[in-house]
Amino acid sequence: MTLMTGRGRSALSLESTHAIPEFPDMIAQTLPTVSLSASLTHVDMKPGRVIARCRIGAPALTALLLGVFSVTGLAVEKPFTPVEDTKGSWSFTADPKLPNVLILGDSISIGYTRAVRGKLAGKANLYRPMNGKGPDNCGDTTIGLGKIDAWLGTQKWDVIHFNWGLWDLCYRNPSSKSQGNRDKVGGKLSTTPENYEKNLEQLVTRLEATGAKLIWASTTVVPEGEDGRFVGDDVKYNAVAERVMKKHHIATDDLFTLSKGFAGRFSMKAGDVHFTPEGYEKLAEQVSASIEKLLPEKAVK
Repeated sequence: MTLMTGRGRSALSLESTHAIPEFPDMIAQTLPTVSLSASLTHVDMKPGRVIARCRIGAPALTALLLGVFSVTGLAVEKPFTPVEDTKGSWSFTADPKLPNVLILGDSISIGYTRAVRGKLAGKANLYRPMNGKGPDNCGDTTIGLGKIDAWLGTQKWDVIHFNWGLWDLCYRNPSSKSQGNRDKVGGKLSTTPENYEKNLEQLVTRLEATGAKLIWASTTVVPEGEDGRFVGDDVKYNAVAERVMKKHHIATDDLFTLSKGFAGRFSMKAGDVHFTPEGYEKLAEQVSASIEKLLPEKAVK
């Protein structure tokens, strides 16, 4: 990666030595989420190498380098969400008289967002980060640090329900053929427990600054046979998160215990961290109940 700057703007050159055909598209799609004025100016595709150059303002560059892209060996990983969980309409009409609730999280939270919205209908306006007409996957804590300001925007939030974890504890290898380049044998850990704690501290501090009531959602269970995640790391990372949340006196929605109790019955398939519609419905019941407890009293009468 090379960088040239001048007059408040930067020319950024990103290179993938793994020849990922989607590399330029990933950059072109992500730049507008960081800065409306950022643009992709040049793409050079050669055998074994893909180069993409873009012009981007200094503040947006900072966000980009903090983690808009999850990079392993300079191979860009786009947060994955099963198509079954994103299809259909994501639009809704907010009621200005109701409190505003924000859900932040990866594809697991995407899976239960609309069910929670339905359960809180008439009690709260439920939002989550969006990427165009579909939901944005909040990925790991590094991506979170890079995009948190954009996700929070200028809206006044009454309650924020949030999670990061499954992406942080994942091992990835650019040469792996598994979805998302997951590889717990030859891959690299996305976020060490030490960095996970530091990142969560920063994210929690930023969320606290909104004045919203906060709910931490513990990371859901890692099943046996998962390609890029070790069974037991969910417990380890949840313990790190618990330490941070206790320090900040933040309530926990224990989705780990709930999902572990599923005993694989609601897994999308063996070894998959994602759930069936029935599994997401059960998660949504607990999520909506945890949010409703923190809504202003007038909203739940």
